[in-house]
Amino acid sequence: MRRSIHRSVLAVVVAALTAGACGDKGTETPTTPTEVVETVTETFSGTLTPNGARTFPFSALAGSVTAVLTTLGSDSTLAVGLSLGTWSGSVCQIVLANDNALQGSFVVGEASSVSSLCVRVYDVGDLVEPLDFVVTVTHR
Repeated sequence: MRRSIHRSVLAVVVAALTAGACGDKGTETPTTPTEVVETVTETFSGTLTPNGARTFPFSALAGSVTAVLTTLGSDSTLAVGLSLGTWSGSVCQIVLANDNALQGSFVVGEASSVSSLCVRVYDVGDLVEPLDFVVTVTHR
C-alpha cells in the first residue's frame, strides 16, 4: 500500500512540474541589454633624453585610467617622472604626477566623461644619457 501511495504522490509531483513548464507564459518583461565596454590597452614607447620629456595623447571613455612605466632602459633603478593629464590638442595639462617613478610604477586616475588625455614621461634630473622606455595605459 505504501508503494502505491508513493507512486501516486510521485505521479502528482511529475504532473505538477510538467504543467508548470507548459502553458501561458503571461507577460514577460523584456530585459534591456547592457552595454559591455571593453578595456583598452595602449602601449607608448620612446627614448627619453637628459632634461627631456615625451608626451602621448589618447582618448578615453569615463572610467579608470592607469599608466604603468612598464620598461625603463637597462637600469631599472633610475627614476623619471610619470604623469597623466588632459590633452588640449597641443599641451598636456598635468593632473596626476609621480616625480620619482621607477620601472613598475603607476599613476591611476578617473575620467568623468569621454576625454582627451595624455601620459607624459620626463627626466627629473637623473639621466646622463638617453634612456628607452615603455608606458602601458589602460582605460575604457
